[in-house]
Amino acid sequence: MRIYPAIDIKDGHCVRLLQGRFSDVTVYGDNPAETAKQWEKLGGEYIHVVDLDGALKGHGVNADVIKKICGSVNVPVQTGGGIRTMEDIETKLNCGIARVIIGTKAVSDSEFVKRAVDKYKEKIVIGIDAKDGMVAVEGWERTSDFTAVEFAKKMADIGVKTIVYTDIATDGTLAGPNIAAQTEMAKSVNADIIASGGVGNLGHIKSLVPTGVEGVIVGRALYTGDVKLDEAVRTVK
Repeated sequence: MRIYPAIDIKDGHCVRLLQGRFSDVTVYGDNPAETAKQWEKLGGEYIHVVDLDGALKGHGVNADVIKKICGSVNVPVQTGGGIRTMEDIETKLNCGIARVIIGTKAVSDSEFVKRAVDKYKEKIVIGIDAKDGMVAVEGWERTSDFTAVEFAKKMADIGVKTIVYTDIATDGTLAGPNIAAQTEMAKSVNADIIASGGVGNLGHIKSLVPTGVEGVIVGRALYTGDVKLDEAVRTVK
C-alpha cells in the first residue's frame, strides 16, 4: 500500500479543512513547495495536491503554486480541484502533473470522462467523495443521486484505472477511516482505490491494509504530527 501525503492549497497557503467545510480552515504553512520537498525527503513516493480554490470556483486557480510543487520534487504529483474541461487537464499536465483528478465534472458528464481517458489514459483519476454512501459534488456542497460504488463501477467500465474515494464524514477528523466503505469499494470495483478521510494515527493506516486499497491519502495527521511519514511508509512496505 502506498502513502499519499496531501497538500491542500487555499489562497496560496497549505491548509486543511474539517469535513470539507470552507468555514473550518487551519493554515499549516505558506510554502506548499517546501512542504512537498519535506514529504519527499521523509519517503513520500507520490504527492497528492488539491486546489481548494479551484474546487469552489470551478476552474484552476493555483496553477503557479502547483507548478512550483512539481518543480521542487522528483516524485510524481497528482492534483484535483476545478478540473472541468480538456483545457484544464492540459494545463495541469503542462505544470508537470503526473495524474489529474476529476471530481464534480465526472458526475455530471461521463462522456467528458470517456474523452479524457481515451486521450490521456491512466493520467486520469476520478475523485469520488461520498456523504452517507452517496456521491457529493461542487466542493461537497451538494449530494447527487448515485451511490459511490455504482458510480465507481461506471467509471471503471469507461476505462478509469484509479479512483480516490473520500468519506466526507471522516475527512479531517483524525477519528479513523470508514473501513467498511473502503473495503466495499476496493472489493466491488475493478480499479485501484486510494482511500481518503479520517486517518489520525499509524493504527488507522494499518487498518486499511486488509481492505485491498492501493493507497491512502494522509493529510491533517501529518501536519499535527500524529503520523510520522517516514514511519508510516516503512510500516506499509
